[in-house]
Amino acid sequence: MQLIRGIHNIDTQTSGCVLTIGNFDGVHLGHQEVLNGLKQQAKALSLPSTVMTFEPQPQELFNGNEAPARLSRLRDKLSLLAQYDIQRLLCVRFDSKFSAMSANDFIEQLLVKKLGVKFLVVGDDFRFGYKRQGDFEMLVAAGKKHGFEVVSTQSLKVSNHRVSSTLIREKLKSGDVEAAEAMLGHPFVISGRVRHGDKKGRTIGFPTANIALDRKVSPVQGVFAVEVTLDDCTYQGVANIGKRPTVNGHRIQLEIHLFEFSGDIYGKCLDTRVLTKIRDEKKFESFDLLKQQIERDVIAAKAYFGE
Repeated sequence: MQLIRGIHNIDTQTSGCVLTIGNFDGVHLGHQEVLNGLKQQAKALSLPSTVMTFEPQPQELFNGNEAPARLSRLRDKLSLLAQYDIQRLLCVRFDSKFSAMSANDFIEQLLVKKLGVKFLVVGDDFRFGYKRQGDFEMLVAAGKKHGFEVVSTQSLKVSNHRVSSTLIREKLKSGDVEAAEAMLGHPFVISGRVRHGDKKGRTIGFPTANIALDRKVSPVQGVFAVEVTLDDCTYQGVANIGKRPTVNGHRIQLEIHLFEFSGDIYGKCLDTRVLTKIRDEKKFESFDLLKQQIERDVIAAKAYFGE
Protein backbone atom coordinates (compact mmCIF):
# COMPACT_ATOMS: atom_id res chain seq x y z
CA MET A 1 0.00 0.00 0.00
CA GLN A 2 1.36 3.39 -1.03
CA LEU A 3 1.00 5.98 1.73
CA ILE A 4 0.60 9.56 0.48
CA ARG A 5 0.96 12.06 3.30
CA GLY A 6 -0.67 15.34 2.32
CA ILE A 7 -2.33 16.73 -0.77
CA HIS A 8 0.92 18.31 -1.94
CA ASN A 9 2.45 14.83 -2.37
CA ILE A 10 -0.18 13.59 -4.83
CA ASP A 11 1.45 12.65 -8.13
CA THR A 12 -0.83 14.18 -10.78
CA GLN A 13 1.12 12.31 -13.46
CA THR A 14 -0.56 9.10 -12.32
CA SER A 15 -4.04 10.61 -12.15
CA GLY A 16 -7.05 8.32 -12.10
CA CYS A 17 -8.47 6.25 -9.26
CA VAL A 18 -11.43 4.58 -7.59
CA LEU A 19 -11.85 6.47 -4.33
CA THR A 20 -13.59 6.28 -0.98
CA ILE A 21 -13.44 8.99 1.70
CA GLY A 22 -13.90 8.72 5.46
CA ASN A 23 -12.34 8.49 8.90
CA PHE A 24 -12.34 4.68 8.84
CA ASP A 25 -12.01 4.77 12.61
CA GLY A 26 -11.58 1.18 13.75
CA VAL A 27 -11.84 -0.22 10.20
CA HIS A 28 -14.94 -2.17 11.30
CA LEU A 29 -17.12 -4.63 9.35
CA GLY A 30 -19.01 -1.84 7.60
CA HIS A 31 -15.73 -0.28 6.47
CA GLN A 32 -14.50 -3.66 5.33
CA GLU A 33 -17.54 -4.10 3.09
CA VAL A 34 -16.78 -0.73 1.49
CA LEU A 35 -13.11 -1.63 1.01
CA ASN A 36 -13.96 -4.95 -0.63
CA GLY A 37 -16.41 -3.23 -2.98
CA LEU A 38 -13.82 -0.56 -3.76
CA LYS A 39 -11.26 -3.17 -4.75
CA GLN A 40 -13.74 -4.94 -7.03
CA GLN A 41 -14.60 -1.70 -8.80
CA ALA A 42 -10.94 -0.72 -9.10
CA LYS A 43 -10.17 -4.07 -10.70
CA ALA A 44 -13.07 -3.69 -13.13
CA LEU A 45 -11.85 -0.23 -14.21
CA SER A 46 -8.13 -1.12 -14.06
CA LEU A 47 -7.51 1.80 -11.71
CA PRO A 48 -5.83 1.98 -8.29
CA SER A 49 -8.07 1.57 -5.24
CA THR A 50 -7.61 4.67 -3.09
CA VAL A 51 -8.72 5.63 0.41
CA MET A 52 -8.75 9.24 1.59
CA THR A 53 -8.70 9.69 5.35
CA PHE A 54 -7.91 12.57 7.68
CA GLU A 55 -5.41 13.28 10.44
CA PRO A 56 -6.49 14.56 12.87
CA GLN A 57 -10.07 13.42 12.45
CA PRO A 58 -12.34 16.41 11.70
CA GLN A 59 -14.16 16.36 15.03
CA GLU A 60 -10.81 16.50 16.82
CA LEU A 61 -10.06 19.81 15.12
CA PHE A 62 -13.49 21.27 15.77
CA ASN A 63 -14.20 19.82 19.23
CA GLY A 64 -10.78 19.15 20.74
CA ASN A 65 -10.89 16.81 23.72
CA GLU A 66 -14.68 16.71 23.48
CA ALA A 67 -14.36 14.75 20.24
CA PRO A 68 -15.32 11.05 20.34
CA ALA A 69 -12.64 8.70 21.58
CA ARG A 70 -10.70 7.03 18.81
CA LEU A 71 -11.10 3.34 18.14
CA SER A 72 -7.73 3.25 16.38
CA ARG A 73 -4.66 5.43 16.35
CA LEU A 74 -3.28 6.39 12.94
CA ARG A 75 -0.61 3.68 13.18
CA ASP A 76 -3.24 1.02 13.87
CA LYS A 77 -5.51 2.34 11.13
CA LEU A 78 -2.70 2.14 8.56
CA SER A 79 -1.94 -1.42 9.62
CA LEU A 80 -5.59 -2.46 9.35
CA LEU A 81 -6.12 -0.80 5.97
CA ALA A 82 -2.99 -2.46 4.60
CA GLN A 83 -4.55 -5.85 5.31
CA TYR A 84 -7.25 -5.17 2.70
CA ASP A 85 -4.83 -4.71 -0.20
CA ILE A 86 -5.72 -1.08 -0.81
CA GLN A 87 -3.24 0.32 -3.31
CA ARG A 88 -3.12 3.92 -2.14
CA LEU A 89 -3.89 5.67 1.14
CA LEU A 90 -4.07 9.44 1.02
CA CYS A 91 -3.74 10.85 4.53
CA VAL A 92 -4.89 14.48 4.43
CA ARG A 93 -3.85 16.84 7.23
CA PHE A 94 -7.16 18.20 8.49
CA ASP A 95 -6.29 21.68 9.71
CA SER A 96 -7.92 25.11 9.59
CA LYS A 97 -6.62 25.69 6.05
CA PHE A 98 -8.06 22.46 4.69
CA SER A 99 -11.37 22.94 6.52
CA ALA A 100 -11.71 26.37 4.86
CA MET A 101 -11.61 24.83 1.35
CA SER A 102 -14.88 25.43 -0.46
CA ALA A 103 -17.01 22.47 -1.51
CA ASN A 104 -16.44 23.39 -5.18
CA ASP A 105 -12.65 23.48 -4.74
CA PHE A 106 -12.77 20.15 -2.91
CA ILE A 107 -14.42 18.63 -5.96
CA GLU A 108 -12.68 20.43 -8.79
CA GLN A 109 -9.18 20.94 -7.39
CA LEU A 110 -8.78 17.81 -5.27
CA LEU A 111 -11.08 15.10 -6.62
CA VAL A 112 -10.95 16.00 -10.32
CA LYS A 113 -7.66 17.80 -10.96
CA LYS A 114 -5.31 16.09 -8.49
CA LEU A 115 -6.83 12.64 -8.07
CA GLY A 116 -8.68 12.22 -11.36
CA VAL A 117 -11.40 10.25 -9.59
CA LYS A 118 -13.48 7.98 -11.87
CA PHE A 119 -15.58 6.22 -9.26
CA LEU A 120 -16.40 7.57 -5.78
CA VAL A 121 -17.89 5.72 -2.81
CA VAL A 122 -19.14 7.79 0.15
CA GLY A 123 -21.90 7.64 2.73
CA ASP A 124 -25.11 9.38 1.76
CA ASP A 125 -24.65 11.60 4.85
CA PHE A 126 -21.12 12.62 3.80
CA ARG A 127 -20.54 16.38 4.12
CA PHE A 128 -17.47 18.31 2.96
CA GLY A 129 -16.10 21.76 2.27
CA TYR A 130 -16.27 24.97 4.27
CA LYS A 131 -19.07 24.81 6.85
CA ARG A 132 -20.05 21.39 5.45
CA GLN A 133 -21.63 23.01 2.40
CA GLY A 134 -21.07 19.98 0.15
CA ASP A 135 -23.30 16.91 0.28
CA PHE A 136 -24.00 13.68 -1.57
CA GLU A 137 -26.32 15.31 -4.11
CA MET A 138 -23.65 17.88 -4.96
CA LEU A 139 -21.17 15.06 -5.63
CA VAL A 140 -23.64 13.25 -7.88
CA ALA A 141 -24.18 16.43 -9.90
CA ALA A 142 -20.42 17.02 -10.11
CA GLY A 143 -19.91 13.45 -11.24
CA LYS A 144 -22.24 13.96 -14.17
CA LYS A 145 -20.37 17.12 -15.08
CA HIS A 146 -16.83 15.74 -14.73
CA GLY A 147 -17.39 12.15 -15.73
CA PHE A 148 -17.17 10.14 -12.50
CA GLU A 149 -19.75 7.88 -10.88
CA VAL A 150 -20.86 8.36 -7.26
CA VAL A 151 -22.38 5.57 -5.17
CA SER A 152 -23.41 5.37 -1.52
CA THR A 153 -21.99 2.98 1.03
CA GLN A 154 -24.53 0.51 2.32
CA SER A 155 -25.04 0.00 6.02
CA LEU A 156 -23.97 -3.43 7.17
CA LYS A 157 -26.03 -5.06 9.90
CA VAL A 158 -24.77 -7.49 12.52
CA SER A 159 -27.41 -8.92 14.90
CA ASN A 160 -29.90 -6.40 13.48
CA HIS A 161 -27.79 -3.41 14.50
CA ARG A 162 -26.19 -0.95 12.12
CA VAL A 163 -22.43 -1.24 12.40
CA SER A 164 -20.90 2.14 13.15
CA SER A 165 -17.92 3.53 15.02
CA THR A 166 -20.37 5.27 17.37
CA LEU A 167 -22.10 2.02 18.32
CA ILE A 168 -18.77 0.28 18.85
CA ARG A 169 -17.66 3.10 21.16
CA GLU A 170 -20.88 2.66 23.14
CA LYS A 171 -20.24 -1.07 23.52
CA LEU A 172 -16.66 -0.45 24.66
CA LYS A 173 -17.74 2.24 27.11
CA SER A 174 -20.26 -0.13 28.67
CA GLY A 175 -17.57 -2.81 28.97
CA ASP A 176 -19.03 -5.13 26.34
CA VAL A 177 -15.69 -5.76 24.63
CA GLU A 178 -16.91 -8.97 23.04
CA ALA A 179 -19.81 -7.23 21.23
CA ALA A 180 -17.48 -4.46 20.06
CA GLU A 181 -15.00 -7.01 18.71
CA ALA A 182 -17.80 -8.80 16.83
CA MET A 183 -18.69 -5.54 15.05
CA LEU A 184 -15.07 -4.63 14.42
CA GLY A 185 -14.44 -8.00 12.81
CA HIS A 186 -11.00 -8.05 14.44
CA PRO A 187 -9.55 -7.68 17.94
CA PHE A 188 -9.74 -4.32 19.68
CA VAL A 189 -6.08 -3.42 20.02
CA ILE A 190 -4.31 -0.50 21.69
CA SER A 191 -0.74 0.00 20.54
CA GLY A 192 1.92 2.23 21.98
CA ARG A 193 5.48 2.55 23.14
CA VAL A 194 6.47 1.67 26.70
CA ARG A 195 7.57 4.69 28.69
CA HIS A 196 9.13 5.11 32.10
CA GLY A 197 6.48 5.47 34.79
CA ASP A 198 6.68 6.22 38.50
CA LYS A 199 7.60 2.55 39.13
CA LYS A 200 5.19 2.27 42.07
CA GLY A 201 3.74 -0.98 40.74
CA ARG A 202 6.97 -2.87 41.33
CA THR A 203 7.01 -1.72 45.00
CA ILE A 204 3.85 -3.78 45.62
CA GLY A 205 4.95 -6.75 43.54
CA PHE A 206 3.18 -5.89 40.29
CA PRO A 207 5.56 -4.19 37.83
CA THR A 208 3.78 -2.66 34.87
CA ALA A 209 4.52 -1.60 31.32
CA ASN A 210 3.25 1.96 31.01
CA ILE A 211 1.90 3.43 27.77
CA ALA A 212 0.65 7.02 27.58
CA LEU A 213 -2.42 7.29 25.36
CA ASP A 214 -1.78 10.99 24.60
CA ARG A 215 -5.46 11.99 24.72
CA LYS A 216 -7.86 12.77 27.55
CA VAL A 217 -10.51 10.39 26.26
CA SER A 218 -10.37 6.65 25.66
CA PRO A 219 -13.06 4.33 24.31
CA VAL A 220 -12.39 1.95 27.21
CA GLN A 221 -11.64 2.51 30.90
CA GLY A 222 -11.27 0.04 33.70
CA VAL A 223 -9.39 -3.17 34.41
CA PHE A 224 -9.20 -5.82 31.68
CA ALA A 225 -7.73 -9.19 30.83
CA VAL A 226 -5.38 -8.62 27.89
CA GLU A 227 -3.04 -10.32 25.47
CA VAL A 228 0.11 -8.45 24.49
CA THR A 229 2.24 -9.00 21.41
CA LEU A 230 5.91 -8.17 21.85
CA ASP A 231 8.65 -9.18 19.41
CA ASP A 232 6.33 -11.72 17.73
CA CYS A 233 5.57 -13.38 21.09
CA THR A 234 2.22 -13.25 22.90
CA TYR A 235 1.86 -12.76 26.65
CA GLN A 236 -1.18 -12.73 28.90
CA GLY A 237 -1.79 -10.10 31.50
CA VAL A 238 -4.07 -7.71 33.29
CA ALA A 239 -4.28 -4.03 32.43
CA ASN A 240 -5.65 -0.84 33.91
CA ILE A 241 -6.81 1.81 31.46
CA GLY A 242 -7.57 5.08 33.19
CA LYS A 243 -6.28 8.02 35.19
CA ARG A 244 -4.93 6.05 38.18
CA PRO A 245 -6.93 7.90 40.86
CA THR A 246 -5.05 6.22 43.73
CA VAL A 247 -1.93 8.19 42.75
CA ASN A 248 -3.93 11.28 41.69
CA GLY A 249 -3.27 10.79 37.99
CA HIS A 250 -4.78 13.19 35.45
CA ARG A 251 -4.14 11.70 32.01
CA ILE A 252 -5.41 8.44 30.56
CA GLN A 253 -2.74 5.77 30.66
CA LEU A 254 -2.48 2.07 29.86
CA GLU A 255 -0.68 0.05 32.55
CA ILE A 256 -0.10 -3.65 31.88
CA HIS A 257 1.09 -6.32 34.27
CA LEU A 258 2.33 -9.27 32.22
CA PHE A 259 2.16 -12.76 33.68
CA GLU A 260 5.39 -14.76 33.86
CA PHE A 261 7.46 -12.09 32.15
CA SER A 262 10.64 -10.31 33.08
CA GLY A 263 12.86 -8.09 31.03
CA ASP A 264 13.57 -4.52 30.01
CA ILE A 265 10.97 -3.39 27.46
CA TYR A 266 11.30 0.38 27.77
CA GLY A 267 10.97 2.00 24.36
CA LYS A 268 9.43 -1.08 22.76
CA CYS A 269 6.06 -0.98 20.99
CA LEU A 270 3.35 -3.24 22.38
CA ASP A 271 0.12 -4.30 20.72
CA THR A 272 -2.41 -4.89 23.48
CA ARG A 273 -5.57 -6.85 22.69
CA VAL A 274 -8.31 -5.92 25.16
CA LEU A 275 -10.29 -9.12 25.81
CA THR A 276 -12.78 -8.78 28.65
CA LYS A 277 -13.58 -6.29 31.40
CA ILE A 278 -12.93 -7.30 35.01
CA ARG A 279 -14.06 -4.17 36.86
CA ASP A 280 -14.26 -0.39 36.81
CA GLU A 281 -11.30 1.71 37.87
CA LYS A 282 -11.56 3.02 41.42
CA LYS A 283 -9.57 4.97 43.98
CA PHE A 284 -8.10 3.08 46.93
CA GLU A 285 -7.26 4.64 50.28
CA SER A 286 -3.92 2.88 50.52
CA PHE A 287 -1.41 0.99 48.42
CA ASP A 288 -2.06 -2.08 50.55
CA LEU A 289 -5.74 -2.08 49.54
CA LEU A 290 -4.68 -1.51 45.91
CA LYS A 291 -2.30 -4.48 46.14
CA GLN A 292 -5.07 -6.70 47.49
CA GLN A 293 -7.36 -5.69 44.64
CA ILE A 294 -4.70 -6.29 42.00
CA GLU A 295 -4.18 -9.77 43.44
CA ARG A 296 -7.91 -10.42 42.92
CA ASP A 297 -7.71 -8.91 39.39
CA VAL A 298 -4.85 -11.25 38.50
CA ILE A 299 -6.86 -14.24 39.75
CA ALA A 300 -9.88 -13.11 37.70
CA ALA A 301 -7.77 -12.60 34.56
CA LYS A 302 -6.06 -15.97 34.92
CA ALA A 303 -9.46 -17.61 35.40
CA TYR A 304 -10.55 -16.02 32.13
CA PHE A 305 -7.51 -17.57 30.44
CA GLY A 306 -8.42 -20.94 31.98
CA GLU A 307 -5.65 -21.09 34.52
